[in-house]
Amino acid sequence: MDIPSKYEPQKVENHWYDYWMKHNYFHSTPDDREPYSIVIPPPNVTGILHMGHMLNNTIQDVLTRKARLMGKNACWVPGTDHASIATEAKVVAKLKEQGIHKSDLSREAFLKHAWDWTHEYGGVILEQLKKLGCSCDWERTAFTMDDTMSTSVIKVFVDLYNKGMIYRGYRMVNWDPQAQTTLSDEEVVYEEKQGLLYYLSYPIEGSDEKVTIATTRPETILGDTAICINPNDERYAHLKGKKAIVPICNRVIPIIEDEYVDIEFGTGCLKVTPAHDINDKALGEKHKLQTVDIFNADATLNSFGLHYEGKDRFVVRKDIHKELESKGFLLKTENYINKVGTSERTKAIIEPRLSEQWFLRMEELAKPAIKAVLETDEINFFPRKFENIYRHWMENIRDWNISRQLWWGQQIPAYYYGDGQDDMVVAESKEEALKMAKTKSDNPNLKIGDLKQDEDVVDTWFSSWLWPITVFNGILEPDNEDIQYYYPTNDLVTAPDIIFFWVARMIIAGYEYRNEKPFDNVYFTGIVRDKERRKMSKSLGNSPDALKLIENYGADGVRVGLLLSSAAGNDLLFDEDLCQQGKNFANKIWNGFRLVEGWEVADLPQPEASKLGIAWYKTKFNETLMEIEDHFSKYRISDALMAIYKLVWDDYSSWLLEIVKPAYQKPIDRTTFDEVIAIFEGNLKLLHPFMPFLTEEVWQHIAERTPEEALVIAQWPEIKKRDHVLTKEFDFAAEVISGIRTIRKEKNIPMKESLELLVLNTEKNTKVWDVVIEKLTNISSVTYVESAVEGALTFRVKSNEYFIPISGALDIEAEIKKIQEELKYTKGFLQSVQKKLSNERFVNNAPEQVIAIERKKQADAKAKIETLEKSLANLG
Repeated sequence: MDIPSKYEPQKVENHWYDYWMKHNYFHSTPDDREPYSIVIPPPNVTGILHMGHMLNNTIQDVLTRKARLMGKNACWVPGTDHASIATEAKVVAKLKEQGIHKSDLSREAFLKHAWDWTHEYGGVILEQLKKLGCSCDWERTAFTMDDTMSTSVIKVFVDLYNKGMIYRGYRMVNWDPQAQTTLSDEEVVYEEKQGLLYYLSYPIEGSDEKVTIATTRPETILGDTAICINPNDERYAHLKGKKAIVPICNRVIPIIEDEYVDIEFGTGCLKVTPAHDINDKALGEKHKLQTVDIFNADATLNSFGLHYEGKDRFVVRKDIHKELESKGFLLKTENYINKVGTSERTKAIIEPRLSEQWFLRMEELAKPAIKAVLETDEINFFPRKFENIYRHWMENIRDWNISRQLWWGQQIPAYYYGDGQDDMVVAESKEEALKMAKTKSDNPNLKIGDLKQDEDVVDTWFSSWLWPITVFNGILEPDNEDIQYYYPTNDLVTAPDIIFFWVARMIIAGYEYRNEKPFDNVYFTGIVRDKERRKMSKSLGNSPDALKLIENYGADGVRVGLLLSSAAGNDLLFDEDLCQQGKNFANKIWNGFRLVEGWEVADLPQPEASKLGIAWYKTKFNETLMEIEDHFSKYRISDALMAIYKLVWDDYSSWLLEIVKPAYQKPIDRTTFDEVIAIFEGNLKLLHPFMPFLTEEVWQHIAERTPEEALVIAQWPEIKKRDHVLTKEFDFAAEVISGIRTIRKEKNIPMKESLELLVLNTEKNTKVWDVVIEKLTNISSVTYVESAVEGALTFRVKSNEYFIPISGALDIEAEIKKIQEELKYTKGFLQSVQKKLSNERFVNNAPEQVIAIERKKQADAKAKIETLEKSLANLG
């Protein structure tokens, strides 16, 4: 088979992905093997591949491909999330472009547009994941709005409602005025924003007296229904029982007393606006105050906003500032930094709003999930630091607001049949609801048309919290073969920013609906940032085009680049140069293969150097394999790749191939050639999870392979016996080789000029490696001597001393001068170290490790001085 001179990822990647798909290597069905299952964190259905997806899915693919090579029945389930808020916003925007408003459409008509959008743009990201090399079981692709998924969500809602866990409540919620829906606390991001603190004067009814309050939101004074003072605040004791007048709207409001008011903050007087602040709402309920809501759903002011009706809240803030000032109510303003809640999805500033919503009681549900992670270690977090974040949230968990004022999603299965608060049933279908409604209302004449289903949908996370169960249809068919075989799954790979939205809730759902954990391990990736530590985002324009990167560096190059910059749970500082490094590594492997394949093979005896090199590499391979397995067991995926990288780049390419390489235009013996190919195949197996395309391409070039012999389903190497003496001896020989090469480089002695090597040997016998030293450094002979050799260049390795007699080509005077300069510098360095070590304060206070480093510097400097002085004596 002709081997192209260059590795061309664009040609190779599509070819091998199609081959893998054609032979169905990624598909899994239950059998007698040990299962390995992993579910994808479902990206938004209309999303496109970004750097976070690339990192996350590369790690999942590494774990899946390794499991497959280890003989496990690997099943990686892909899929997408319907993403209620994001998708509905896109559909609304598209309709707006066509001159259609959502309010002009029926629910059914709008949902048709949403499904059309999903079919047109949905799933693009899954096709992009194929470009990255992801080995998902595409036949199992799931979508959170699939019929089985939606039916499962409704079934769970009804079940939790019947258990008394889901209830309706009139609560203060986080309102997103842009998406016009509520958000859970976890979907609100708090940001520090520079604003103003407005000091306003409120007249006291029936007197000339005034009271001053401070607020960051002057527009909300139109919803004030009380002023509150602390009963212990003597400054305001005379105001007890009096009334104040709200500026502009002239509403007369009571002055109430409550210890909730902080005497030290602001003026010690608090305006109470129960409709627009959660703490004010509590005060309002306690003191039975009127509630005046001044906002429409889109955060414009309603009729309670008087002449500001229809204007946006932030426009009103500026306008009311001027009006308050002109009418003498505004005393002063101060700069003030405020923590403002914003919508994680739309970035709009959240408005606290009173609204009737559906909630899920969480305290009892959370208990088994707390125990599994924090007490019994049934579920392991990597890195463990995320357990503290999990603990804090779970132990302070609040009821989950699960209703959203949207149409795209699973519609809440509550059906109303009358005007009363209680005229409602919750059922899995309209038919079931009708039966229940007839019984509950004692009205047998009710018809389907008399039922009105709740308009809201459930929160998107209420479908994805069931994901590890529903992808195997475990809610509707709890005893089916798939769920029994693949659940619990092995690993979950996800970003830490959805630990509450998704990870914690999946654990809760797992124990509630399967009575067991959903996964064994959770691997938290870092957040992908640029070199300046900024989070990558479209708005900053600092996120590279993922497909462009694959085009430029190849999928394997990008995978390696991402993993080389990614330690578990730590932020990844992405640098495109690392993709170039990945591409260079791919080229190194390719060129190494072409070199070996280019050798002529003959039936010759195996040279001793080759025999020794191969024996050493096999031990080195097994030592590295042990290290790799240790890294994988701790989810240190980047460290595992780095160990393989060093093995292939340094030990295989730079050492082994040099040791076995035949002389110029000479053949290689068959034994060595076959062993090198077998070694190379072992390297490819280790590399395959990280660089699937390149490794399959090379594997298939090595020999004609049947589909059953493809690398994707080959066998992961087993750890074999290791000869530690051999690796120690090699390390020693490598230092000798390095010493000779340094002398050649410093003295400009060309490699073609052979040298003699004389050894004053006090170490254990390392003569066996002389054949390798001779070959790699062009040494004509190695002679062992009893005493130092004069007139020779010298270097040390451990206690052995090596001498290279110098020919007339060397400038003795220049060499003496150079050594003298180095000797002077080293003596100065030794003096500074000794000064440090003779300082009692330093020795008593410095950590033991630091002192050990200084003592080593002292010993090394002394040994170097001794060698330099001997070199001078020899040259003299």
